[in-house]
Amino acid sequence: MPGSFAVAKVVLYHTEGCHLCEQAQVMLAQHPQVSAIELRDIIDDPEWLSAYQVRIPVMALAHRPEAELGWPFDQQAINQLIEQYGPY
Repeated sequence: MPGSFAVAKVVLYHTEGCHLCEQAQVMLAQHPQVSAIELRDIIDDPEWLSAYQVRIPVMALAHRPEAELGWPFDQQAINQLIEQYGPY
């Protein structure tokens, strides 16, 4: 709905020692439409490792895991993803 302010829970696929992942986490934490961030270290799951090892950081909407953004993304791209798929 135009003019509404929706908030979304997001997933951030990352790994330890990834400076781009750290930048993405800070960006998401500062984003006014992000209510919670679930961190998923790709090392913890072979499927995540296979899917994201050369793409991290990748953020996805928690309720729509297929709705994802690969790095680089910015505040506007996050807004557009939330608008397109809804916050919950």
